[in-house]
Amino acid sequence: MNRSQQALAEGILFTDMYQLTMAQLYFRMGLHERPAQFDHFFRSYPDYGDHKAGYAINAGLAWLLDWMATAAFGAAEIDYLRSLTGSTGRPLFAEDFLAWLRRHGNFSGISLHAIPEGRVVHPNVPLTVIEGPLAMAQILESALLNYLNYQTLIATKAARISQAGRGQTMLEFGMRRGHERGVNAGARAALIGGADHSSNMGISAVLGYPPKGTHAHSMIQAFMALGEGELAAFRAYADVYPDDCLLLVDTINTLESGIPNAITVFHELRRKGHRPGGIRLDSGDLAYLSIQAARQLDAAGFPDTAIVLSNQMDELTIWQILTQIENEAPGYGVDPDHLARRLVYGVGTRLITSGGDAALDGVYKLVAIHNGAAWVPAIKVSESPLKTPNPGRKHVWRVYDRYNHATADLLALEEETPATADPLLLRHPSQQHVYRSLAPADISGMEPLLVEVLRDGQLVYDLPPIDAMRQARQTDLERLDSGVKRLIYPHIYHVSLTEKLWQLKQTLIRTARQEVGRTP
Repeated sequence: MNRSQQALAEGILFTDMYQLTMAQLYFRMGLHERPAQFDHFFRSYPDYGDHKAGYAINAGLAWLLDWMATAAFGAAEIDYLRSLTGSTGRPLFAEDFLAWLRRHGNFSGISLHAIPEGRVVHPNVPLTVIEGPLAMAQILESALLNYLNYQTLIATKAARISQAGRGQTMLEFGMRRGHERGVNAGARAALIGGADHSSNMGISAVLGYPPKGTHAHSMIQAFMALGEGELAAFRAYADVYPDDCLLLVDTINTLESGIPNAITVFHELRRKGHRPGGIRLDSGDLAYLSIQAARQLDAAGFPDTAIVLSNQMDELTIWQILTQIENEAPGYGVDPDHLARRLVYGVGTRLITSGGDAALDGVYKLVAIHNGAAWVPAIKVSESPLKTPNPGRKHVWRVYDRYNHATADLLALEEETPATADPLLLRHPSQQHVYRSLAPADISGMEPLLVEVLRDGQLVYDLPPIDAMRQARQTDLERLDSGVKRLIYPHIYHVSLTEKLWQLKQTLIRTARQEVGRTP
């Protein structure tokens, strides 16, 4: 694929076919410039099969905005659309529609509100709200979901892995196993979610995070094949990187060769005035090997050198390793807490591919349209009540209980001021008889979550650096109930509707169902 082909594939045609066919229908019906609002949200947390998330971490917005800023229908895009034909051989897209796209086919008329990247988010809460001309807001759907769903999925996985590792250093190692250039987005999301560094050189350069990595078995194999051996390989690496010497010790025999040879090299480095970095374990019983490695390193006078663990790391693997260390380390004279603090986690495949649940079910639904005089709510009625979106133009509020813990995310119609309600009624989005009532004394505060990002295509929001996103994530997690953060069987966080929004939703559902069976 040459550069012009890449530009065609990744520009404004980075969308699905049906977005363009719907856009032409709107154009033909005179609806294409009618103001409309779409909500982007996800329906359920990532479910990894044997365990499920109780929260998610929002990510991807900055890269979506970068794409929107330059995506537009130019000559190449119009020529391609002109070449498409229907089943009878007639042009699929009419010339007047193509002429309109050439003049107006960009996102300069789009306004956008969003929950900032790094924030903890929950199902059915609008993460991104799009307002603008119906046709272009529709065309935006596929790219928006592509940019936001994947990064949110990976940021969530990274946060859970960081949580399982008790906040110890985590390295993102997924480039070799990820989905082509999607690994760049994945590495960025991992940094937002809790990874401290990535081995991916290119994206590290772009994001300003120093890349981290050690060496592979192939380096040692090369020295062995040439008759020089593992120790010579370690010495060569230490000679080139005396202040960053972290050695992979499981090429031959971890406990009888790798670690003893590493210790020999560490003593040589120390005599030269350098501080050894540590070792990496990439195979075997990592908990047992960590304990034995700590014993050998401690006895040799290196009690604080890092022990990097890699090989199919995820949140449950790390949890199991730490549990085993807590149970077994004291029997070998090793302090389990001290060992846990020197561990570093290299996470690859299961992070970059979100092992167990490879897609976030994020959706993009029309919730309101302007009829020429006023905004009117729109709804899609599903056979599953949980899949019926919440209609209308809304605000999102995070409600904090008397202990300053996040207790619910509340969706309210834009004209409502729920902070003044006494009591505050929180309705279940789909179950009629399920609700909560909070008195003012039960609430320590209410925070609006959506911020204005684009106004008629112009950026009106200072996009935060990744460090700020990471801090926002940490603050939100600290204010989240510990039961919601559990790795297995987490508590359900409440996402609720105000009474007024709930009543509107029920009215629209009844009206939509009355349409069934009507004849024209």
